[in-house]
Amino acid sequence: MRALIVVDVQNDFCEGGSLAVTGGAGVAVKVAELLTDPAAREGYAAVVATRDHHVDPGAHWSASPDFVDSWPVHCEVGTPGERFHPALAEIADDALDAVFLKGEHVAAYSGFEGASEGRRLGEWLRERGVTAVDVCGIATDHCVRATALDAVREGFAVRLLEGLCAGVAPETTAAALAELDAAGVVRV
Repeated sequence: MRALIVVDVQNDFCEGGSLAVTGGAGVAVKVAELLTDPAAREGYAAVVATRDHHVDPGAHWSASPDFVDSWPVHCEVGTPGERFHPALAEIADDALDAVFLKGEHVAAYSGFEGASEGRRLGEWLRERGVTAVDVCGIATDHCVRATALDAVREGFAVRLLEGLCAGVAPETTAAALAELDAAGVVRV
C-alpha cells in the first residue's frame, strides 16, 4: 500500500512568504490538481501533509541567518505564513487524511519528526499497512530531502515526485537529488 506525503506547502515557503522558494506556489497548484483528480487519488491508501509549526525553535530562527542552520522567522504558529498555500488549503479538509506538525521548539526538517494527534508519521503509516510512499513539496533540498531520507531509514519504498517539488537553489537541489538517488529513492 502506498501513501502520499505532501511536505510543507505553506505560505511562508511560497512566493511572497518570509522564506519563499521560487516555484512554491506552482507546486501548491499542481499538488492540489493531483489531489482533486479521482484517478490519481485512488492510487493512494492515505494522503498526509507536513507543516512547519514553530512556536520558538531557538537558534533555528535568526536575525542574521546563515541559511544552513539558521533561517529568517518562518511558519510561526498563528501567522498566515504557517498556513497551507490557498490552493492546498481549499481542499485540505477533504484531501488529507492527517497533518503532521513539526518543529514547535526545535528545528525540524523531516516529516518523520512531526506528529498528528500524538502519533509520529512512521507509526501512523505502519498502522495503516503502508509500505511505500511518494514524497513531494517544498523544498527539495531541505525538508523534502530529509523526509524522503527518513522514509528510507524507516523501511518504506520511496519515490520522489520531482515535478511536484521546488528547491531553494540549483546547487543544493542537485546535491540533494544525488543523495536521494544514492539512498535508493526513485525519481518519477
